[in-house]
Amino acid sequence: MKPTYIEHIGIAVTNLDDSIGYYEKVLGLECYAIEEVPDQKVRTAFFRVGDTKIELLESTDPEGPIGKFIEKKGPGIHHLAFAMDDVAESLKHAADQGIRLIDETPRKGAEGLKIGFLHPKSTFGVLTEFCGDE
Repeated sequence: MKPTYIEHIGIAVTNLDDSIGYYEKVLGLECYAIEEVPDQKVRTAFFRVGDTKIELLESTDPEGPIGKFIEKKGPGIHHLAFAMDDVAESLKHAADQGIRLIDETPRKGAEGLKIGFLHPKSTFGVLTEFCGDE
Protein backbone atom coordinates (compact mmCIF):
# COMPACT_ATOMS: atom_id res chain seq x y z
CA MET A 1 0.00 0.00 0.00
CA LYS A 2 1.44 3.30 -1.06
CA PRO A 3 0.16 6.80 -0.27
CA THR A 4 -1.19 8.70 -3.26
CA TYR A 5 -0.37 12.12 -1.73
CA ILE A 6 -0.19 13.99 1.56
CA GLU A 7 -3.88 14.50 2.32
CA HIS A 8 -3.38 16.98 5.15
CA ILE A 9 -1.21 18.18 7.99
CA GLY A 10 -3.06 18.34 11.30
CA ILE A 11 -2.16 21.26 13.58
CA ALA A 12 -3.40 21.48 17.17
CA VAL A 13 -4.51 24.99 18.15
CA THR A 14 -5.90 26.51 21.33
CA ASN A 15 -8.30 28.88 19.59
CA LEU A 16 -9.72 28.01 16.17
CA ASP A 17 -10.98 31.51 15.35
CA ASP A 18 -7.65 33.20 16.13
CA SER A 19 -5.78 30.55 14.16
CA ILE A 20 -8.08 30.88 11.15
CA GLY A 21 -7.31 34.60 11.13
CA TYR A 22 -3.58 33.93 10.84
CA TYR A 23 -3.96 31.51 7.92
CA GLU A 24 -6.34 33.85 6.09
CA LYS A 25 -4.79 37.26 6.80
CA VAL A 26 -1.09 36.43 6.87
CA LEU A 27 -0.86 33.48 4.48
CA GLY A 28 -3.76 34.48 2.24
CA LEU A 29 -5.44 31.08 2.44
CA GLU A 30 -9.21 30.59 2.56
CA CYS A 31 -10.90 28.50 5.22
CA TYR A 32 -13.34 26.43 3.18
CA ALA A 33 -14.88 24.30 5.96
CA ILE A 34 -15.36 24.23 9.72
CA GLU A 35 -16.64 21.00 11.19
CA GLU A 36 -17.11 19.44 14.61
CA VAL A 37 -16.25 15.78 15.02
CA PRO A 38 -17.92 14.91 18.34
CA ASP A 39 -16.47 11.41 18.78
CA GLN A 40 -12.96 12.88 18.48
CA LYS A 41 -13.87 15.86 20.73
CA VAL A 42 -12.58 18.35 18.19
CA ARG A 43 -13.56 21.26 15.93
CA THR A 44 -11.68 21.46 12.67
CA ALA A 45 -11.01 24.10 10.04
CA PHE A 46 -9.62 23.29 6.60
CA PHE A 47 -7.45 25.18 4.11
CA ARG A 48 -6.13 24.03 0.72
CA VAL A 49 -2.54 24.48 -0.36
CA GLY A 50 -2.31 22.84 -3.77
CA ASP A 51 -3.38 19.20 -3.39
CA THR A 52 -2.64 19.22 0.34
CA LYS A 53 -4.85 20.52 3.10
CA ILE A 54 -4.07 22.05 6.45
CA GLU A 55 -6.43 20.90 9.19
CA LEU A 56 -6.58 23.05 12.32
CA LEU A 57 -7.76 21.12 15.36
CA GLU A 58 -9.32 22.77 18.42
CA SER A 59 -10.28 20.56 21.36
CA THR A 60 -13.88 20.64 22.54
CA ASP A 61 -12.94 18.68 25.68
CA PRO A 62 -9.68 18.89 27.66
CA GLU A 63 -9.82 15.08 28.03
CA GLY A 64 -9.99 14.55 24.26
CA PRO A 65 -6.92 13.68 22.20
CA ILE A 66 -6.20 17.27 21.10
CA GLY A 67 -6.80 18.63 24.61
CA LYS A 68 -4.32 16.12 26.03
CA PHE A 69 -1.83 16.82 23.23
CA ILE A 70 -1.91 20.58 23.87
CA GLU A 71 -1.62 20.08 27.64
CA LYS A 72 1.45 17.87 27.16
CA LYS A 73 3.20 19.50 24.18
CA GLY A 74 1.44 22.79 23.48
CA PRO A 75 0.02 23.87 20.12
CA GLY A 76 1.73 22.72 16.96
CA ILE A 77 1.90 19.97 14.38
CA HIS A 78 -0.19 17.06 15.61
CA HIS A 79 -0.19 14.55 12.72
CA LEU A 80 0.60 13.85 9.10
CA ALA A 81 -2.17 12.30 7.00
CA PHE A 82 -1.66 10.27 3.85
CA ALA A 83 -4.36 9.59 1.26
CA MET A 84 -4.69 5.85 0.73
CA ASP A 85 -6.75 3.92 -1.81
CA ASP A 86 -7.95 1.46 0.86
CA VAL A 87 -7.62 2.53 4.51
CA ALA A 88 -8.53 -0.89 5.95
CA GLU A 89 -5.99 -2.69 3.77
CA SER A 90 -3.35 -0.05 4.54
CA LEU A 91 -3.88 -0.48 8.30
CA LYS A 92 -3.61 -4.26 7.93
CA HIS A 93 -0.43 -3.92 5.87
CA ALA A 94 1.13 -1.61 8.51
CA ALA A 95 0.20 -4.06 11.28
CA ASP A 96 1.70 -6.94 9.26
CA GLN A 97 4.94 -4.92 9.15
CA GLY A 98 4.96 -4.70 12.97
CA ILE A 99 3.55 -1.19 13.27
CA ARG A 100 1.44 -0.52 16.38
CA LEU A 101 -2.01 0.73 15.42
CA ILE A 102 -4.26 3.15 17.27
CA ASP A 103 -7.15 2.12 14.99
CA GLU A 104 -7.35 -1.49 13.88
CA THR A 105 -10.28 -0.69 11.61
CA PRO A 106 -11.17 2.58 9.85
CA ARG A 107 -13.53 5.02 11.54
CA LYS A 108 -15.36 8.13 10.37
CA GLY A 109 -13.30 11.31 10.29
CA ALA A 110 -13.79 14.89 9.18
CA GLU A 111 -15.05 15.57 5.64
CA GLY A 112 -16.70 12.14 5.58
CA LEU A 113 -13.40 10.33 5.09
CA LYS A 114 -12.52 6.98 6.62
CA ILE A 115 -9.47 7.32 8.84
CA GLY A 116 -7.07 5.21 10.86
CA PHE A 117 -4.06 6.19 12.94
CA LEU A 118 -0.67 4.56 13.46
CA HIS A 119 0.92 4.95 16.89
CA PRO A 120 3.82 7.44 16.96
CA LYS A 121 5.93 5.02 19.03
CA SER A 122 6.06 2.83 15.90
CA THR A 123 6.50 5.67 13.39
CA PHE A 124 9.57 7.45 14.73
CA GLY A 125 7.56 9.98 16.73
CA VAL A 126 5.16 11.08 13.97
CA LEU A 127 1.46 10.41 14.57
CA THR A 128 0.45 9.10 11.14
CA GLU A 129 -3.06 9.01 9.73
CA PHE A 130 -4.31 7.04 6.76
CA CYS A 131 -7.45 8.45 5.15
CA GLY A 132 -9.59 7.85 2.11
CA ASP A 133 -13.01 7.09 0.72
CA GLU A 134 -12.63 3.32 1.30
